[in-house]
Amino acid sequence: MARQARAEITRDSVLAGAADVFLRLGYANASLSEIIAQSNVTKGALYFHFGSKEELARAVVDQGNERLVGSCQGFFDSRVPALEACIGITYVVADLSMNDPMVGAMLKLNHQIGDYRGAQGDNIAKVWSETYRVLAERAIAQGDLNADLDADVVGLLLHELTAGVHIVAVGTESMDEMAARMERAWYFLLPSIVPPEKLSYFREFAARRLRRYVL
Repeated sequence: MARQARAEITRDSVLAGAADVFLRLGYANASLSEIIAQSNVTKGALYFHFGSKEELARAVVDQGNERLVGSCQGFFDSRVPALEACIGITYVVADLSMNDPMVGAMLKLNHQIGDYRGAQGDNIAKVWSETYRVLAERAIAQGDLNADLDADVVGLLLHELTAGVHIVAVGTESMDEMAARMERAWYFLLPSIVPPEKLSYFREFAARRLRRYVL
């Protein structure tokens, strides 16, 4: 096996092990020795790729965000109604928080590191806020959100909804309930933001998306 390929495999092993440890213990309690043991690599191999626990954590943030963005890619298609995309993304977050340790660790580390930045320096929170803002703007233009709404305000609200449901699920050790709680949040939020004649459709849409993850 070529040296570069071996190095990439080792780096991936370290990232996977680190994600498991950060997800289980949190950033403050995770130790590099624990990560080395979980990754099944040597201390030298870890330090060859990452100079510190913080550098490793930020790499996990980048990797987890890449996976989340990749899983949401279909919702960024302009042919998908924007409000449906917003709803769909929140369930992807709930699903991957439970089933992809890299994404779950990324979401926890975003809060625990404190500045929401990965190794590349991008503020993950600001990027997702802008994503929701753009989708809200499109949904208003498509007539699925009330015309008098401000896309900036709605985009931020949708980001806060997603992040808030996740934080409470983590804090109450009830991640298995996150998707159901997301559906409840949409149920009560939708009457404030969608035209009355579209309320039933979008409530049913949110309920159908939930059934995809809990059955």
